[in-house]
Amino acid sequence: MQRILDKFFYPKSIAVFGASNDKNKVGFAILRNLLSFEGDVFPINPKYGELEGLRCYKRAKDLPKTPDLAIICTPAATVPGLIEEIGKKGCECAMILSAGFKETGEQGDKLFRELREKAAKNGVRLLGPNCLGLVTPSLKLNATFAPAMPAPGRVAFLSQSGALGSAILDWAAEKKVGFSHFVSVGSVADIGFEELIDYFGADSRTTCILIYMENLANARKFMSAARAFARSKPIVILKAGSSREGARAALSHTGSMAGNDAVYDAAFRRAGVIRVQTIQQLFDCAQALASVPLPAGNRLAIVTNAGGPGVLATDALSQRGGTLANLTPETTATLKAAMPGPVNVQNPIDILGDGSAEQFRIAVRACLFDPNVDAVLAILTGQSMIDSAEVARAIAAEAKAVYSKPVYASWMGQRSVATGRAALEAAKIPWYPFPERAVVTFMHMARYRETLDLLYETPPDLPIDLEGIHRDKAKKLIAKVRNENRVNLSDHESRELLHCYGIPVNHSISAATEDEAVAAAQKLGYPVAVKIESPDIWHKTDVHGVRLGIETEEGVRQVFRFLMENVRSKRPDARLLGVGVERMADNKHELLIGSMKDPVFGPVIVFGSGGTDTEIWQDRAIGLPPLNLALASHLVEGTKTARLLHGYRGEPGVPLELLHEVLVRFAYLLMDFPDLREFDINPFAMNAKGGVALDAVATLENNPSRQRDPYEHLCIQPYPTQWVKTIKLKKGQEVLLRPIRPEDEPMEAELVQRTSRESLYFRFFGYVPGIDHRMLSRFTHIDYDREMAIVAVVEINGKEQIIGVVRIVGDGWRETCEYAILVDDKWHGQGLGGILTDYIIDIARAQGYQKILASFLKTNGSMRRLFERKKFKVSGGEDEADKAELNLK
Repeated sequence: MQRILDKFFYPKSIAVFGASNDKNKVGFAILRNLLSFEGDVFPINPKYGELEGLRCYKRAKDLPKTPDLAIICTPAATVPGLIEEIGKKGCECAMILSAGFKETGEQGDKLFRELREKAAKNGVRLLGPNCLGLVTPSLKLNATFAPAMPAPGRVAFLSQSGALGSAILDWAAEKKVGFSHFVSVGSVADIGFEELIDYFGADSRTTCILIYMENLANARKFMSAARAFARSKPIVILKAGSSREGARAALSHTGSMAGNDAVYDAAFRRAGVIRVQTIQQLFDCAQALASVPLPAGNRLAIVTNAGGPGVLATDALSQRGGTLANLTPETTATLKAAMPGPVNVQNPIDILGDGSAEQFRIAVRACLFDPNVDAVLAILTGQSMIDSAEVARAIAAEAKAVYSKPVYASWMGQRSVATGRAALEAAKIPWYPFPERAVVTFMHMARYRETLDLLYETPPDLPIDLEGIHRDKAKKLIAKVRNENRVNLSDHESRELLHCYGIPVNHSISAATEDEAVAAAQKLGYPVAVKIESPDIWHKTDVHGVRLGIETEEGVRQVFRFLMENVRSKRPDARLLGVGVERMADNKHELLIGSMKDPVFGPVIVFGSGGTDTEIWQDRAIGLPPLNLALASHLVEGTKTARLLHGYRGEPGVPLELLHEVLVRFAYLLMDFPDLREFDINPFAMNAKGGVALDAVATLENNPSRQRDPYEHLCIQPYPTQWVKTIKLKKGQEVLLRPIRPEDEPMEAELVQRTSRESLYFRFFGYVPGIDHRMLSRFTHIDYDREMAIVAVVEINGKEQIIGVVRIVGDGWRETCEYAILVDDKWHGQGLGGILTDYIIDIARAQGYQKILASFLKTNGSMRRLFERKKFKVSGGEDEADKAELNLK
């Protein structure tokens, strides 16, 4: 795929189908833009013999050679036939600018499917249709019908809207904003965001990826690609369709369904992506990422020469969840000593309108050295007594001296601050005309750092015996519902399903008659709750189907009669099975734990405040399965309810560890049953002693899923339990082989500490003084869709130890993967290296990779012998390293 995309972005020859001399046609604009391209250009149109001084060909078969790239701008109905024609010519890449496909309705959708079929059959990869084209400024390649050519730069910009892309190219050329690449993806018949993220993520010319997105065609591949590069190459996304009206507009524009916007938010956070709301924010973030380091947190110090802008910046910070930094006494003392009497030395620091460049410098320097400050915003309003350029240079000097903290600037005005803005730009200090824009950018950067920290966070070891989850029993329960031609589970069945996964439920006894209800209440003990049972009623309170705190036999009888009569009158169509009787629980906190099937991202988990008024409060956070304890904790902390759960105003908190475990177990349930369409636990009642599900309802998809992969319904590949097995070494020692987990970081660190300097030298191609948390986290937090690391685990004196690890890291297209291995020195000579290598080869083959590649030091004789035994092709490499390659076809 790398080779194919190189032909799109670095072609040596281009054919233009539909080239024209009619200035009103796309074919004219495309051909005119390609005149600056230094490769071969072949216009194709049977109407002409020559265009723009170039020979014009009638059809693809007449071309003197096979073009690297075919650009098609002919009517939509002709495109499938042209794809077949260029395929026969041997061309592998086509970019389709033509509109008239799925965005036009049923007939266009049929044409779209035919286009995809023709491309697949003839081995042609597609960009578009209905796209603007692409630009590679370093090649002077403008393969669009937009007139502007931006300058070369380090930012790749991907747009799903051609019109927006055209406007931004024009703006970028005017503002001298550079791009490494621009590409319009259009309606995405083939190549989409995920392939392009993989391509630009590995591109040394690109440092940041900007995306304008309306929808996603393949959420799982997108998540895998974004998570692979978010740590090293920021991805900033402007996602349209955040409102219901916007989503409908996106539907009509691209012909795809826009998913729930809150789910997109959750997915972007999980992938480590920055989401912005405006085009301006998109480029503000790109500028900041290219200029200054990320802030360590959200504590901002503000230095200003005008009180009003300082107040506005403070308001903007508070509204977006930031914190005004609390300056230390040492900082305030430094400021008092250096500033004249009336200067306010509290944050925001107002040095007044006649504040000098030196005072700005002292204030910024003091804030940068304050441990309570994560970033500094300097605000200057044009004054006749101050030189804006002198202030800019003073601030830039301090920012350079303390590079670990970012400095943002807002130079307010126009002509009076123009030289100051130029000085800031020259010093790579991001500046903004208004302080609110600076604050918004700062908060995007702070949240990005927080997201990256979450990616690197090591979760506590999971205290769950997965063998204790009763999957078989749960499967039988679901099968029973299916066999009865139902999709709605009863309250009792929903609770039983939760119980199969170890989630505590309040015991309920079903009663079909008044006498059975009384017997159940006497067995449980008063007071009791009585709830209607019907597979057709989702929210019992909507039909007044719940009564609480019943303390007598007569009360139970009256409630039973009332519920049955009342519900029959309100819902005569509903099947009434009777009532459920359960003991009253102490529900100090009523929580919602639920799930829904998003049309784009699959099952999502919803957590927040529960009870009958949950829709009114709308206090919810959304997560994606799979979860670990750290992710579950962040899900809970993303709600306002979390403050109450920690304990508030003398009230005790709840056992949050139990709640986190319940969320992880619930995620396992969703992972194992793709047919679950919706599931509501409301309320999940908690107090200081524990928690229990008081009410639960679940519904299945109308038709059973037919998945080849058991986790196909998830947008993130879960822990691959199929690769867990036990083996024996030469001396009989039992060793557990399993995929690595984030929780393994401490054991991975111990392995590195026990390993000799020589073994580490061979593994890392140099002496390693130590491996920090971030590097270890990168080794243990892996995407099982494109990486695999198998650890060998033994138990010594009742404690588990990792004694070896082998890994492969693949490209995004399952073409090649790179191999590496490390074995504890004490376990050398027992065949562990060979066993691990055989196992990872089996896994690579099962995952569809074509080749395994490896590099090893020429002095590493044992590694060379291992490769030769495993039938790798070993060849001499450059410098001190040799190469090994295994063909898996």
